[in-house]
Amino acid sequence: MKRYSTAGQVQPGRAERERQTAASLGDGELRAYLARTGHSQAVIPGPASLQSLHLAHATHIPFENLDILLKRPILIDLPSLVDKLVANKRGGYCYEQNLLFAAVLQKLGFAFTPLAARVRYRAHTVLPRTHMLLLVHFGDGDWIADVGFGGEGLLLPVPLRSGIETRHYAWTYRVLDQAGQWLLQSRRNDDWTDLYAFTTEPQFPADYEMANHYMSTHPNSRFVQTLTVQLPHPEVRHVLRNLELIEDRGLSSSSRMLAGEEERLQVLASVFGLHFPEGTRFRGPHAAVHV
Repeated sequence: MKRYSTAGQVQPGRAERERQTAASLGDGELRAYLARTGHSQAVIPGPASLQSLHLAHATHIPFENLDILLKRPILIDLPSLVDKLVANKRGGYCYEQNLLFAAVLQKLGFAFTPLAARVRYRAHTVLPRTHMLLLVHFGDGDWIADVGFGGEGLLLPVPLRSGIETRHYAWTYRVLDQAGQWLLQSRRNDDWTDLYAFTTEPQFPADYEMANHYMSTHPNSRFVQTLTVQLPHPEVRHVLRNLELIEDRGLSSSSRMLAGEEERLQVLASVFGLHFPEGTRFRGPHAAVHV
């Protein structure tokens, strides 16, 4: 059933939005994705299967912006995402990660709405709504699914219930209802850190295309300015920021500076499973320095 806005424009219903945002994934592509993420459990659309799929994706497909610093375009159509993140065992940032995850959820029979958020983590000014996340719907409530936020991001989905603390191994999260918008936070010791703010307004493919172009090309984008690769596990989160390698265990963290480009290529392969030819150089204002 089509819905109409007060301006008289035709608005697609939820099922049509899902088809537009997550194009059809083939059976072979789904099998390849499940192998890529190490997911072997039976899937029945519900919170338990959403949790197992989410954890498998988050801990196997790195968050990374390396193609931007190699001056390659970031393509977010489904065939390109499957080719890059699944067949070629690369990672990506939020649009790549969450659009692929959306296609998987659609194929497996989950109902969801694509959303957008304003990132607040490590931000000093108000940013545009350039982060993608998903709101997954079940009969007893909605859950935030987000496999594309990076180092402080979710390992598991969280329920959309204000003030409820959710423990993800060494990390704790909550969402707060703040006067018409939702705020996702993570806790460090006794301090809560804002990650991003969002509403439940549905987003469309055109919204992500525009935001993806800005984030991958604009000189003020943090992804143009800084090399970042991140891969979380239940016990430790590995983060590479330019030449700084960080191990975050929740209650403690350590870091060291890499010697240069060659060691960075070695770390990309050994820690993150990302392989590049010898001599590869990542270009950008700060790609080879510590900031």
